[in-house]
Amino acid sequence: MNITTLALLALTPILVWRIYTRLKTQMARQRSILSRHYTGVLVFGALVLVPLSQVLARPMELAALAAGSALGVFWGVFGLRRTRYEDTQEGYYFTPPMRLGIVVAMVLVARILYIGVELYTLQGSGATAPKFTESPLSMLCVGLTGGYFLAYSVGLLVWRRKLRRAIEQG
Repeated sequence: MNITTLALLALTPILVWRIYTRLKTQMARQRSILSRHYTGVLVFGALVLVPLSQVLARPMELAALAAGSALGVFWGVFGLRRTRYEDTQEGYYFTPPMRLGIVVAMVLVARILYIGVELYTLQGSGATAPKFTESPLSMLCVGLTGGYFLAYSVGLLVWRRKLRRAIEQG
């Protein structure tokens, strides 16, 4: 084992820990800001649509992306039901289900780290590195993460729209 491999082995747990702590802070009580919800819809919609444009001709990867997206939407709706919504004098707040959001995000992070290790082991072997969209497992992870956070963002927009209608009617 060379020094680069040892350094990567030592730094990977630190990287995972930093990603986890960052996600943990993002899954706490947050102020509901409409522009963030719209951004979530755009970003996570693109997270699903961009790979979709590349896997249309490959049925296995397409099926994995569709299955992951469907499962992600299911978990997103489940997460919205477990979310705590607050209408306070300071504004609108929501608290997402922390464990569910972290698990969904870490699935994609783990897959990306695995691909990074795979690319590292292929260095110098002359073998071509596989594309991210060529793996059904990668497409399943992308679909799961994109579908979950897309459904969650849409659900938050629906919640805010219901609040606005109640204010206008009352």
